[in-house]
Amino acid sequence: MSSRTAAGGNGPFRTDPLDRTAVAAVALITLFTVALGTAQLTAAKVLALPLPFALPVVGAEILLPGAALAYALTFLASDCYAELYGRRATQVVVNVAFLANFLVLALVWSTLAAPGVDPEVSAAFQAALGPAANIVAGSLLAYVVSQNWDVFLFHAIRDRTGEGMLWLRNIGSTATSQAIDTAIFVGVAFYAAPLLLGVGPVFDPPALLALGLGQYLLKLAIAVLDTPVVYLIVGAVRD
Repeated sequence: MSSRTAAGGNGPFRTDPLDRTAVAAVALITLFTVALGTAQLTAAKVLALPLPFALPVVGAEILLPGAALAYALTFLASDCYAELYGRRATQVVVNVAFLANFLVLALVWSTLAAPGVDPEVSAAFQAALGPAANIVAGSLLAYVVSQNWDVFLFHAIRDRTGEGMLWLRNIGSTATSQAIDTAIFVGVAFYAAPLLLGVGPVFDPPALLALGLGQYLLKLAIAVLDTPVVYLIVGAVRD
C-alpha cells in the first residue's frame, strides 16, 4: 500500500479533511441509514396520538406505526442528498440501504434465535424486537417502491423547474411518495399479509382507512415542516 493510499489520498477528503461537500455526504447517508434501521426495529408498535379535536374518518386520535418519525427522516435525508449529489447517487444510497435492511433483519433474528442466560430477558427481547412477518413484508415493499419514486419525482420536477423551487420538489416528491408508502405498508401489513400468511390481525376497510389516513396526515405535516431544514442543509453545503 502506498503512502498516498494509506493517507486517504484517493478518498473524498483528499483535498480538505473538513470539505463540506464530503462531510455532508457522509452525514446524510448516516442519517438515512440510522433512521431506516430505527424504523425497521420500531415499525411493529402502533402508536395512538390524541388530537385536540376529532377529524372525519380518523377520529380523535391518529394511529400510526412507531417508525413514522424515523421513516420521515429518511425522506429528509434523501431529498437533501438528491439535491446536492444527483439522481444516480441517491438511487445507489436508497437501493444499497434496501439490501442493508436484510442485514439488520438477519442480525436481529440470529440474536433472537441464540440461547439466552435469563429466560425472562429473552422473552422480553423477543416481544420487543421480534419483527412480525406481516410488518416486515409491508415495510420492505413500501420502502423500495416509495423511496425510488421519491428520487424519480424529485428529479422530474427539478428537470422542469431548474435549480429554483426546491420547496416544490421537496414537498411534491415527499407527499406523493409518503402516500404510496402508507398505502402499501398499511395494505400489506394489516390486510394482505395477515390474510395470505395468517399472521397478525386482518383490519377491516374502515380501520385500514383510518390507520392510513391518520398517519399520512402526520407524514404530510412533517414534509411541509421539514422544508426549511432542507433549505438550511443545502444552503450550508453550497455556500
